[in-house]
Amino acid sequence: MTWPINVIRQEFPILQRTVNGKRLVYLDNAATTQKPRAVIEAITTVYTDYYANVHRGIYSLAEEATAHYEDARRKVARFINAGNPVEVIFVRNATEGLNLLAYSWGQHNIRAGDRIIITELEHHSNLVPWQHLAQEKNAELTFIPMTGTGELDLSVLPQLLEDGRTKLVACSMMSNVVGTIPPVKQIIKMAHDAGAVVVLDGAQGVAHFPVDVQALDADFMAFSGHKMCGPGVGVLWGKRKLLNDMPPFLFGGDMIRTVKKYFTTWNDLPYKFEAGTPAIAEAIGLGAAVDYLTDIGMEALHRHEQELAAYAMHRLMEIPGMLILGPSADKRGGVVAFSIDGIHPHDIATILDEEGVCIRAGLHCAEPLHMCFSVPASARASFYLYNGLDDVDAMIEGLRKVIKILRK
Repeated sequence: MTWPINVIRQEFPILQRTVNGKRLVYLDNAATTQKPRAVIEAITTVYTDYYANVHRGIYSLAEEATAHYEDARRKVARFINAGNPVEVIFVRNATEGLNLLAYSWGQHNIRAGDRIIITELEHHSNLVPWQHLAQEKNAELTFIPMTGTGELDLSVLPQLLEDGRTKLVACSMMSNVVGTIPPVKQIIKMAHDAGAVVVLDGAQGVAHFPVDVQALDADFMAFSGHKMCGPGVGVLWGKRKLLNDMPPFLFGGDMIRTVKKYFTTWNDLPYKFEAGTPAIAEAIGLGAAVDYLTDIGMEALHRHEQELAAYAMHRLMEIPGMLILGPSADKRGGVVAFSIDGIHPHDIATILDEEGVCIRAGLHCAEPLHMCFSVPASARASFYLYNGLDDVDAMIEGLRKVIKILRK
């Protein structure tokens, strides 16, 4: 079917504005996404109709807020096919979810001499916590390397796993720089056969294609609502047994069952990991975003983004001195990072902004990945459901202006 781009754009108020007198072309979706009216209205309704603290009050407003908050949890659970809604923990963002795992699961399961395996594709949020844990525990941190095209070289994995020292494998579901989609199901199977636990960074996965945590047989996954049309809230999902065995990460209200003067007992899942007043309106807004994306269809969205990536890669090669990082369009999601010989990415982004085109420039919280490509930084266009071919064309016209100004 034809992608209903004009209908979709009308649902996003921010896309009706202009920037520097030009139509807003928003191509920084790997960083964060814009919000449809359905999500904005859901959040507004919380504050205008039934805002109160959840789980604590016995008055009508509190009970209504709690019902909506827990309904959002159930929506998220269905969206990723969690085994039970109690496996869905609301956190601030994917970064907090990954740090929770490093401090709670990691501190109690990683010992000196153990091995942690991650990949050269990782965002800093799925690198630095494990790096710090390995240093603190005197464990070994090892990387699955990238190939020259930005894919993972899994030929090294059997050797890394064979001695039984690997306790954790952490992997992104899609690179936020080069768009590579690793074969996570294969990685999970290999890791489990070796007795290792697997953590998925789903920040660039859940927002862009169907994710079924039970079919994948993952152990943990973290993702961010703001990258999937939702507000600033995140989710940590984990298998129920693993979460039950983990100690709390934060201490305070709502995560306790009883508190005596000298000892405390913990609440059940998921509340054991949701200390204090949660992001109530944000969680409910995420539920609305899940409804919205479900109506769009995640398979169709993934195809749309791949088509945009393929078209963008084709058009980008018209620009002199162009280097596109990463694999072919059929092996990536809707992310294209590039550099232009002799022109700094910050200059590219600044001139594109004059044309109303928003891209990201820099290291994209993935410095080791850029080192692998021997580039100091890159420009990045990342696509979502409200982007069309005309957005790519606008970027290309802006890049022609970049060349005209900076190549004299």
